[in-house]
Amino acid sequence: MYFYRGEMCPSYIEPQNLTSVSEFFLMGLSDDPELQPLLFGLFLSMYLVTVLGNLLIILAVSSDSHLHIPMYFLLSNLSLADIGFTSTTVPKMIMDIQTQSRVISYVGCLTQMSFFMLFGCLDSLLLAVMAYDRFVAICHPLHYLIIMNPRLCGLLVLASFLISLLVSQMHNSIVLQLTYFKDVEISHFFCDPSQLLNLACSDTFINNIVMYFVGAISGFLPISGIFFSYYKIVSSILRVPSTGGRYKAFSTCGSHLSVVCLFYGTGLGVYLSSAVSLSPRKDAVASVVYTVVTPMLNPFIYSLRNRDIKRAMWRLFSKTI
Repeated sequence: MYFYRGEMCPSYIEPQNLTSVSEFFLMGLSDDPELQPLLFGLFLSMYLVTVLGNLLIILAVSSDSHLHIPMYFLLSNLSLADIGFTSTTVPKMIMDIQTQSRVISYVGCLTQMSFFMLFGCLDSLLLAVMAYDRFVAICHPLHYLIIMNPRLCGLLVLASFLISLLVSQMHNSIVLQLTYFKDVEISHFFCDPSQLLNLACSDTFINNIVMYFVGAISGFLPISGIFFSYYKIVSSILRVPSTGGRYKAFSTCGSHLSVVCLFYGTGLGVYLSSAVSLSPRKDAVASVVYTVVTPMLNPFIYSLRNRDIKRAMWRLFSKTI
């Protein structure tokens, strides 16, 4: 990998103008020295809340035999993916704030990008699998445990992980094909794949096609599956004669629907804001919402809206005390 010492990407670059790239510089969220202690405390506390909240979900589900059903098995895997998703970016950002260093090695950047895509795609696919689980539970309640048997649940989670791994490696292969960059400063607080492509001087036409294909796998297909599942769910609920029956049926997927709206709503908001905004730093700040805030809020959404999780957590606390 090479860095071109110039402002534009010319059609031909003299070898003496190329410098080997061994590291990148992350722009971060702010250059204000007075804000650094505040940012450090804020993101450290948010990260600890995220990890502890999702760990509580996993421990509550694993320790309570009443929660050993497909819905909560998938929820515990989503919590695990959320921990991985946040741990990919936030600890590095906290360390950079503390050490006042924004350097990340080339290998470290590729590794961070790979895990970011892995857990981000896994989050998206697990939400689609959970939507299918709610569809089976509401539209085929008598056959729910037969259809959503442990073997199928395990295969769906495994398939989600393998597809996510494929997506992350495809992103890695795209970046590895880039020969030189016009800059080594990434306008973000982590190694965002789109930012690296924007810095590339190589012909990115084929790479962009692959990126759109990967985006279709990790974004369009899960969203389509979620929309189809909820279309069937709403159609089934509307056929229930009593208002109480409708509310009871819809309340079983209220938490999942809240998480879906939060995950995709914030992601879409960041994408639209980046398309309109001309400030890279504002885009980085907006990205905090779906990379940090969303994984932190998921445990609260499921614990506050779900009586079974509340009971399991209370039993877990009682055993611990």
